[in-house]
Amino acid sequence: EEAALSWTRADWFIQENSPYYTSITVKLKKKYIGLDLFENAVQKILEARRKGPMMGVVVQMSEFIGIMKMAHTANCAMLTTMLENKYLMTQIKMANYDLMLTDPAIPGGVILAHYLQLPMVYNVRWMSFGEGHFSIAPSPISYVPVPGSGLTDRMGLLERTRNFLHYGLNLIQERWFMIPMYSSLLLNYFPPGADLLTMQRSAELWLVRVDFVFEFPRPSMPNLIYIGGFQCRPAKPLPAELEEFMQSSGDHGVVVMSLGTLIAVLPREVMEAIATAFARMPQKVIWRFVGERPSSLGNNTLLRRWIPQNDLLGHPKTRAFVAHGGTNGLYEAIYHGVPVLGLPLLFDQQDNIVRLQARGAARMLDAATCTTEEFFEALRDILENPTYRQNMQKLSSLHRDRPLHPLDKAVYWIEFVLRNKGAPHLHAEAYNMSTYSYYCLDVAALVLLTLLLTLGGVYITCIRKRKRKTNKAVRDSNKKAVKEGSKRLKETVNAPKDSNNIPISKLRASKRI
Repeated sequence: EEAALSWTRADWFIQENSPYYTSITVKLKKKYIGLDLFENAVQKILEARRKGPMMGVVVQMSEFIGIMKMAHTANCAMLTTMLENKYLMTQIKMANYDLMLTDPAIPGGVILAHYLQLPMVYNVRWMSFGEGHFSIAPSPISYVPVPGSGLTDRMGLLERTRNFLHYGLNLIQERWFMIPMYSSLLLNYFPPGADLLTMQRSAELWLVRVDFVFEFPRPSMPNLIYIGGFQCRPAKPLPAELEEFMQSSGDHGVVVMSLGTLIAVLPREVMEAIATAFARMPQKVIWRFVGERPSSLGNNTLLRRWIPQNDLLGHPKTRAFVAHGGTNGLYEAIYHGVPVLGLPLLFDQQDNIVRLQARGAARMLDAATCTTEEFFEALRDILENPTYRQNMQKLSSLHRDRPLHPLDKAVYWIEFVLRNKGAPHLHAEAYNMSTYSYYCLDVAALVLLTLLLTLGGVYITCIRKRKRKTNKAVRDSNKKAVKEGSKRLKETVNAPKDSNNIPISKLRASKRI
């Protein structure tokens, strides 16, 4: 089998030459997005957080939208370049690929798959403005926290209100911001009526990078396959220099720190505060670090531009992991049972740390405002309180207790789709239904109408019966009055009279007067 990988730049940690796939480099006329964009965004976000939480939220949202706008613009440019290149598209079609494996967060692969009429399998956790579950599975926002909300699955009234507002904001960003960016592309290269949302939901399988050891429980669907931690593996032996450093830590052990690959540099004052705190620790520290060496760095701290993170986390001397909260790093920490001190910076990182914190396996600090003392006390708590390690080791035990490794599961289901030319039997009818049908709004309207008609009929019947009773009472009263009048008249006519023909009863009455 042969695989092809389409990309725009050579600085996204992808090997251009590989024995596993053919690389197709699509050259664009200008650079749309680079790592400096993320670093600048973090600098602005941290600066805003120092001015107050609300300012931090506003700036973070603004920077996120800016990053996503650049990413979607670059994606549209890449797709246009590819679709306009008739030779390239002919070569791709002649290769007779059987399947598109793509991450739908940026929907280039989704659109290309529909253009080539290939079945899709997603390797997914995030969509452009939200989490993959919200796009394909029922996600009640009463207990499923929306990305960016920083909430757990236990919400009171105010938390549910906040969650609802975040959900609405994500929906607005998706429908009014992201989808319109692709309208001209779909109009130019697809039949009328092509819809990006429908395209996104048509994947045969969703390989979701989630394990419910980490994620909060929620409803699922038959075509969601969970592969959280698929990249995790047992630790390999360390290079001699690193192994010597680890062993030199004695019983105190080692703290590993890494802020991932997107953000290489933190503000100078933040790095100095962290370095000062590390210098006070009895543990040794291995810090994946890029930039100018902090002046307050202690002799117990080793700086490296790159570290074998998984192998370090799996080392028996490792005591804690200081991390930004990226999904891959946290799953490696779970796999090896290492508690986490989180310094989330942007994207999903805060939500990720919140999930571990809710399970008692992590603590979280704000990188913008934490002082040396706060960092020192939080890290010391992680190291000296055995509860964090015990909770993380429990998560590790649950994560490893499975019949099939997540990577093997992913391979099986990809081959399943190839063997069976898709998996339509796993697709729920939900997304072929209109909104009013899905939520049974038409049923509710019918029931309400029937109820109103029934109540209206009962009301009219009661009014008519009441009127009939009232009319009968009036008729009876009139009959009684007529009858009594007739009786009195008859008595008057038959009464004894005097010589002047006047009834004697009237004469007696007049005399009494």
